[in-house]
Amino acid sequence: MLESAPFRFIILHMTILERIVTEMELRRNTGERGSRKFIAHAGIVYDVTDCPKWRLDLHENLHFPGQDLTSELPDAPHKEEVFIRPCIKIVGKLKIQ
Repeated sequence: MLESAPFRFIILHMTILERIVTEMELRRNTGERGSRKFIAHAGIVYDVTDCPKWRLDLHENLHFPGQDLTSELPDAPHKEEVFIRPCIKIVGKLKIQ
């Protein structure tokens, strides 16, 4: 059984290379007009649409979807392990233009 969170994290990251997400696509996915809510961290794009903390389109009154939050994580009360929560889905790899 593959219940271990670190193992799940590794398996999911092995498949992200298949889809490239542009910065424009990241910025368009803000939850508006029925779009999904994407965020990026360390070159990986995540879908946070189904996460309770992103339900109101503003995470902890600080972060909007559609942004690269890499520089924000050092100040967060959580670390990278937040990205292995079940409500967060890996979308692909961020293409920096």
